[in-house]
Amino acid sequence: MKTRDLVSSAISNTFRSKTRTVLTALAIFIGAFTLTLTNGLGTGINAYIDDTLEGIGVSDVLTVTKPDPSSVGFGASSTEPQLYDPDSIDVDQGGAPGSSVIALTPEDLDELSSINGVLDVQAVRQVTVDFVQTADSELYVAQLAGILEGQSLNITAGREPDTDATTHEVVIPASYVESLGFTDASAIIGETLTLQVSDATRTSHSVDAEIVGTSEPTLASPLGESIVANTSLTDALVEAQNTGIPAEQAERYPQASVWFAADASPEDITALKDRLSDAGYSGLTVEDQLGTFTTVIDGIVLVLNGFAVIALIAASFGIVNTLLMSVQERTREIGLMKAMGMGSGKVFGLFSLEATFIGFLGSAVGVFAAIISGTAISAALSESLLADLPGLQLIAFDPATTAVIILVIMGIAFLAGTLPAARAAKADPVTSLRYE
Repeated sequence: MKTRDLVSSAISNTFRSKTRTVLTALAIFIGAFTLTLTNGLGTGINAYIDDTLEGIGVSDVLTVTKPDPSSVGFGASSTEPQLYDPDSIDVDQGGAPGSSVIALTPEDLDELSSINGVLDVQAVRQVTVDFVQTADSELYVAQLAGILEGQSLNITAGREPDTDATTHEVVIPASYVESLGFTDASAIIGETLTLQVSDATRTSHSVDAEIVGTSEPTLASPLGESIVANTSLTDALVEAQNTGIPAEQAERYPQASVWFAADASPEDITALKDRLSDAGYSGLTVEDQLGTFTTVIDGIVLVLNGFAVIALIAASFGIVNTLLMSVQERTREIGLMKAMGMGSGKVFGLFSLEATFIGFLGSAVGVFAAIISGTAISAALSESLLADLPGLQLIAFDPATTAVIILVIMGIAFLAGTLPAARAAKADPVTSLRYE
């Protein structure tokens, strides 16, 4: 029997008992459907993070701080009193409340500049805004952030602030538009936003800025729902906030941005982080700051994949049972085939191909159903719960990955079929022909 005839016979034999084959393929379908959907979830979210990181830019920048060993975020228990450090600054970096760093001084900035691999250093100045308002709006609490050279925002209307402009420019989150008294984002472009800060003597200072754009937060954006100011506005707010503070106290920064070579390899970046660590500093890229999030997503996907694998293992027992019953029912047929000259190898191949085809049938249908369902779910969520994250396709499918899933499941089915196939191959033709 030629290979083509062997494959054809295996496929036709699979449908001898349609109900049994369908039930076995259904078990494989469940595993393939779950495995494809969960992998699609991981692919979609990770692709969105990668695209957002690329859109944000500043992939050649490290956010550098000087860790405070006594803070909660560095191993001390939150229930224990902490020693006072006048150089310590509380920060919110997604860690535990009360995490703090040692303030960076001009001397620290000079030291950072001298470290091998550092091309430029820029202090991140902290501005605490009391409130913001437009001419006819209520007063609203807001957080202020600056924009680094080369950094991009998810602009929904208008443009990004010009970092080189001498006038004060600001981009506000789209969620502020209606609260500030405007019907849509385009209507607020060109309007004046008043920002108030307080100095060390609690004297209030107001600074006006032109609203040049609105933005939406992204999953990977380090700016979140912050109002983004250009350099000119940040300078004015810092100067107002530091009124009455001695110069040596004003020049204290929670963190700094450190630029390195844009073509630096991962090994080069790791080496630079090690040099920073040896000097008493900690450096993180935007990608590092998202590491915990991606790790959690990958962990969830891994757990869900585990359930899919369990379903596939259960389905493999179904394949074994199906083919063992088929071998028993076709005992005389097997004896006749061997009596007519079919070798044990071809008999083994015939039943193994039947198992593989059942695996292909269940996995192909499962993958196809998962793609249809996942695409529909992503489309529905992008217009509802995930509408604030434009560009996010929650469940995405990579053709290479889906093909691998089908091939892996076919391989599992083949292995499951080896036991009944081996039993058929070992059958004695004389004994088999006498079987009733």
